Amino acid sequence: MIVKAKTSLTNHAPLQGKDLECAIRNAERQTLSLLPRFAHGYKYSHSVDGFYEPPTANVEWTTGFWTGELWLMYELTGNMAFRRAAEWQVEDYGDRIVDMIDVEHHDMGFLYSPSCVASYKLTGNRRARTYALLAADNLVSRFQERGEFIQAWGRLGDEGNYRLIIDCLLNLPLLFWATDETGDRRYAEVARRHLHTALKLVTRDDDSTYHTYYFDKATGKPLRGVTAQGYRDGSAWARGQAWGVYGTAIAYRYLKDEESFSVFSRVTDFFLSHLPGNGIPYWDFDFTDPSEEPRDSSALAIAGCGMAEMARVLGDCDDSRRLADLAARSARALYEECAVKDPTVSNGQLLHGTYARSSEFNTCRNRGVDECNPWGDYYYVELLARLAKDWNPYW
Repeated sequence: MIVKAKTSLTNHAPLQGKDLECAIRNAERQTLSLLPRFAHGYKYSHSVDGFYEPPTANVEWTTGFWTGELWLMYELTGNMAFRRAAEWQVEDYGDRIVDMIDVEHHDMGFLYSPSCVASYKLTGNRRARTYALLAADNLVSRFQERGEFIQAWGRLGDEGNYRLIIDCLLNLPLLFWATDETGDRRYAEVARRHLHTALKLVTRDDDSTYHTYYFDKATGKPLRGVTAQGYRDGSAWARGQAWGVYGTAIAYRYLKDEESFSVFSRVTDFFLSHLPGNGIPYWDFDFTDPSEEPRDSSALAIAGCGMAEMARVLGDCDDSRRLADLAARSARALYEECAVKDPTVSNGQLLHGTYARSSEFNTCRNRGVDECNPWGDYYYVELLARLAKDWNPYW
């Protein structure tokens, strides 16, 4: 059996039937409430007092999730207002990659998979395909031969940023897609080499994960695992663990390799077995019930999508059915505990997210603590879509 862990998610029934329909209708209302004001703009990286106001320009690493939410809602409802807004934004991503606006980092997948790859898959938009391939080229350019990894942040080769982070597992699908689309093996080979390096280094013996890992610039030798957004270097940052769950599920879909399969099983077991009583993780797994620390609902949304993805890839078998059941229970926990049901409370989708939480051991400042964030909103809606239909992933 892939997933053996006992988990508090069993306290929640699977989200299905009329309750799933109600969740989708609530989500549709929330997305629609931002149109037309956000049709030519984007959600900020987190809400403030529950609300995304005002719209932001197409900068930072998070805007792709708003465009992806629009595409998901177009798929779920057929409402052309969602498609028109997403199509306008696709051209904005074209300007961003052509003019190289805020793209000196590895988050090309977060930006271009749920926006331009989605557009191409859903509508056949060839310009969107071109923009996504340019983004893939930019991502490949960040690959460091010394160490065999994609450098996450900063000027290429900068010693202070000569590192990878676990989040990049969700940027790699853009490269696998680019190879499938063009036949050029260079993209997938970079993704495969980075994946092998990352999985070997960020997964600890207890199946928790490091957020980030440094290398020696001169030799490429792995140096140390540390945190950027977790509580401490040796703790398990909840969102990072969730990136591990979803990232390895997607990697297994493309590679069908034992390494991705094994690491998925391990990191998913850790994630599930460390959830608190209501199923919504604290922002770091160092914290357990009872705690006054904030939650990060986005971590459960991400992991839920990862379990649903692996269930889809495995096909009809006991492991697939268990993972699908856990994904549906994750959706129920999110719907009951965190989904916005009263639009006067928030114009986001998912309450109780945490962008970054300061601690005595990290260098973060508090940002978006106990707020909505665009990726939490997006992955929650993606999870609903996965439960409602035979969804073709953007990743």
